[in-house]
Amino acid sequence: MNHDPIIRIEGLSKTFVTKKATVHALKDINLEIMPGDIYGIIGMSGAGKSTLVRCMNLLERPTSGKVIFDGTDITKLSRKALAEKRQSIGMIFQQFNLLMQRNVEGNIVFPLEITKTPKEEAVKRALELMEIVDLAEKRYSYPSELSGGQKQRVAIARALINKPQIILADEPVASLDPVTAKQVMDDFQRINRDMRITILINIHHVDLALQYATRVIGIRAGRVVYDGPAGEVDGAVLDAIYQDRKEATA
Repeated sequence: MNHDPIIRIEGLSKTFVTKKATVHALKDINLEIMPGDIYGIIGMSGAGKSTLVRCMNLLERPTSGKVIFDGTDITKLSRKALAEKRQSIGMIFQQFNLLMQRNVEGNIVFPLEITKTPKEEAVKRALELMEIVDLAEKRYSYPSELSGGQKQRVAIARALINKPQIILADEPVASLDPVTAKQVMDDFQRINRDMRITILINIHHVDLALQYATRVIGIRAGRVVYDGPAGEVDGAVLDAIYQDRKEATA
């Protein structure tokens, strides 16, 4: 079994500079994302959760620090080499980011079209994934004909099409009702178990994070204040992560 981290983050900081202010979104983050786990990233809105997830595959480029994926510091790669590395990192967003003019199959195979995979092979892979996420009957449906949960399952299947080592999910259930959110989390858990894919989820539902994650990363004001087993998250840990909210309501 491989005991090396899939992603190792060293001294990562991210600063946004605008005309009105300078925002230090992330401050000296050091993390190791190990294979086989489900990670839940929790914290208040504005704590830096989404920025951290997006820095892991350089959708946001860190101001300083390293992002080492599969042994390579991807912050130093050329655009072409980075694109190749990203094929092993699945990405899922809150707003699905589906192509409205394409049906379910067309959305799922799109990444393989970019890499010029033969059509027959791409469609075969897409059909397999549609079965996994329970969308086989929606093969020819368009996003406008799908529910929120079905749209997110299309996004999950698309993220799986390149057989990634890890899936990064940025608030994937935030726009879903509680029942559908739980169903999508069930999908993530099943994919982690059956396909042995590491999953990292930025999630604002603490109860879902603690129910489904094996490890939790707690962020407050751009810093990691907890990194450990989900089963060890207690009231004191949550107080440390959500201290700003407590102070605001005191």
